Amino acid sequence: GKSLSLICGALSWLRDFEEKKQQEEARLLALEDCGQEGKKRLTPAEPGPPDSKDTAGEPEWVTAFVQKKEERDMVDRLKEEQIRRKKREDRLEKIRHNVQLKYAAKRKRYEEDETKHLLQLSKEVLSEGSGVDVLKQLDHNEEELILAEYESDEEKKVVSGLEEDDDDLEEEHVTKIYYCSRTHSQLSQFVREVQKSPFGKDTRLVSLGSRQNLCVNEEVRRLGALQLINDRCMEMQKNKHEKKSDEESEGKKRRVSRTVCPFYSYEQMQFLRDEVLVEVKDIEQLVALGRETKACPYYGSRYAIPPAQLVVLPYQMLLHEPTRSAAGIKLKDQVVIIDEAHNLIDTITCIHSVEVSGSQLCCAHSQLLQYMERYGKRLKAKNLMYIKQILYLLERFVAMLGGNVNQNPSCQAVSQTGTVLKSINDFLFQSQIDNINLFKVQRYCEKSLISRKLFGFVERYGGPAISVKTNKENQKSAGLQNFLLTLQQGSDKEGDPPVEAENDQLRTASPLMQIEGFLSALTNANQDGRVVLSRQGTVGQSSLKFLLLNPAVHFAKVLEECRAVIIAGGTMQPVADFREQLLSCAGVDPARVVEFSCGHVIPPENILPIILCIGPSNQQLEFTYHMRDLPQMMDETGRILCNLCNIIPGGVVCFFPSYEYEKQVYAHWEKTGLLTRLATKKKIFQEPKKANHVEQVLVEYAKCIKRCSQAGGQMTGALLLSVVGGKMSEGINFSDDLGRCVVMVGMPYPNIKSPELQEKMTWLDKTMPRAAGQAPSRVLIENLCMKAVNQSIGRAIRHQKDFASILLLDHRYARPAIFNKLPQWIRERTQVKPAFGSAFAELRKVRACILRTA
Repeated sequence: GKSLSLICGALSWLRDFEEKKQQEEARLLALEDCGQEGKKRLTPAEPGPPDSKDTAGEPEWVTAFVQKKEERDMVDRLKEEQIRRKKREDRLEKIRHNVQLKYAAKRKRYEEDETKHLLQLSKEVLSEGSGVDVLKQLDHNEEELILAEYESDEEKKVVSGLEEDDDDLEEEHVTKIYYCSRTHSQLSQFVREVQKSPFGKDTRLVSLGSRQNLCVNEEVRRLGALQLINDRCMEMQKNKHEKKSDEESEGKKRRVSRTVCPFYSYEQMQFLRDEVLVEVKDIEQLVALGRETKACPYYGSRYAIPPAQLVVLPYQMLLHEPTRSAAGIKLKDQVVIIDEAHNLIDTITCIHSVEVSGSQLCCAHSQLLQYMERYGKRLKAKNLMYIKQILYLLERFVAMLGGNVNQNPSCQAVSQTGTVLKSINDFLFQSQIDNINLFKVQRYCEKSLISRKLFGFVERYGGPAISVKTNKENQKSAGLQNFLLTLQQGSDKEGDPPVEAENDQLRTASPLMQIEGFLSALTNANQDGRVVLSRQGTVGQSSLKFLLLNPAVHFAKVLEECRAVIIAGGTMQPVADFREQLLSCAGVDPARVVEFSCGHVIPPENILPIILCIGPSNQQLEFTYHMRDLPQMMDETGRILCNLCNIIPGGVVCFFPSYEYEKQVYAHWEKTGLLTRLATKKKIFQEPKKANHVEQVLVEYAKCIKRCSQAGGQMTGALLLSVVGGKMSEGINFSDDLGRCVVMVGMPYPNIKSPELQEKMTWLDKTMPRAAGQAPSRVLIENLCMKAVNQSIGRAIRHQKDFASILLLDHRYARPAIFNKLPQWIRERTQVKPAFGSAFAELRKVRACILRTA
């Protein structure tokens, strides 16, 4: 219902807004057509005597002239906009009704393919007799690995093929709504809701995604890692742009032919754009259309942004400014809806925080050094200067971790282990890199595509027969080749999974790509972030991390530019941190913030939330970090679940604060025999740690509940032991019999000893005002805990006729500060039970009602 409410509300407003705008345009144009009299009415003030002056000191005839010119310009703009709109509507209408056009476009495409194939064959025939050309090509087979000349440090307009085309083709952006959510599956679900809604036929909708989701070029898709796909794609566009200049200079010097993407065809992408605008399509349909029409869905969908009315996109694309501008998203005077926004602050923090390991730093240094030594003589001075600067930066970063880049990081032990946090300025000074302009280095990395060149170099020479170093004088660095190989091939030793996992990551992407993100993060303002130095065991296992403390700096631009920003979610309480950390910090006027919350569609009797303070054997329930490990607390939790499983039909979902605690409790129950008692009534399932096993566990859980409800007998359903913040606590629907009771064991407070969380708390205490006598750091801890609780317990009630019980096991939930942070629709119906007997009686009453209804 939430998605449909957002769709209908937003698109109704957009339709009304467009109608009013067109009526206003028609009125102004009608006045213009009325001739002199109309023009006179357009002018707000009659000009006075020729020599009279207005308040600004200008003669009034000058003011009148300027006003008339502005009016004429506005009328001209309106006329142009009308013509453009008419053209667009006519074109889409023609495509909607004329099947002939589609066949003509397909026929043209096949003819072009056939022509290209014949040209290729003729080139091959011609080149058979000329062995010289073949030799020349072999001489230049490394051409694509060489960095192009870097002309200037000053920011210039990028002249890649896409940007150049955009200048000629850019349509004016109509007023639109940007809708973003967390995952592609949530976006697809939203698009399907639009298709079913009354607006499904008339809305021009475009779905955006990353190249990883939208690329249809199998050769590029095979690269796997997002950064590699991005870089390869960008390089192909650059090749297309450079192709013309290469052909012109072909007489002077024959160059190697560079790969150009066959799907990057302007005509086909225009055809794809129109097809997208004619009918609402989700990402899967867009990719299928791209394959069919041999057009790139990634760029084709971007062409559709200006005329689209509704743009559907993932969080990262909207919240990360470089990604936003690269995609051609313009937020000026537009409407933005951010759905599933309960973790918006965390999302912005994660997008702009980046971590690099000692292994990655040493590996990147080794690769770059070998690259420079092989191609040094062919590189221009500017390129060499920047490569040397990057090498120096990497050297200093490793030194900050207590290591040396010329030795294997996994063999270098760190003398002082632990985690240290530093301000950005302190980190730059202590690592002795404050004299390097990181803005210029960052820009060089972006423009030169050095990480892509380096990846190509390692791909070519990273095999077992590597023989890059030929300089006998430099014996000291010969071991770097072997070190590079060990990083790429992985460890053969058993029992060392963390290193193997890291090696997998290194194999899929060049480490320099990750380091570029870290360099970019260091350009943030000193007060907005911290650098975390984590020294553990060896240099390879140690890491540098940039931690963003102030998410508002990156959200401020969105808030400034947009007409309206709607932050929506099913469970948004508590909302105070949105107001303070995101909106107030970004300088938003409190009068601009409107809060709207509505109740639930279910009747009051369909939900029974209980805060349980004491267990069946009169043990007070307090799952603090020190108390929860006591055997009596684990036994009491087991007794409560045994009692619940005896009377509650269907599925029971029990949430624990962490995987470790869930594992500990499970082992204790197994030892005491309590697990066997539980298993007589409910089949027990555990949440898997691996994401790819989740679907299988859920399917088995659902099958078991269905089987038990049909068969009857002693077994009444299933018990799912889950984890707060895990795979089951968000986005999963435990509707109907899948979740007749949700149990929350204790309060899932975050680890307060984490240096990163402590830094965030210190920062909040320094920058935020105290709220109701509470320190901002304390409010943060409570809010993080209650957001997690609210997400988890909201899994049970999923539609109007659903019903469930919610049990919160901890007497601290009854404290007013905590109790008031429960969602209003749950809070209003919550009963605080000091003893287990009265709570159990309430649950039995509910069961009796269910049986009567059934």
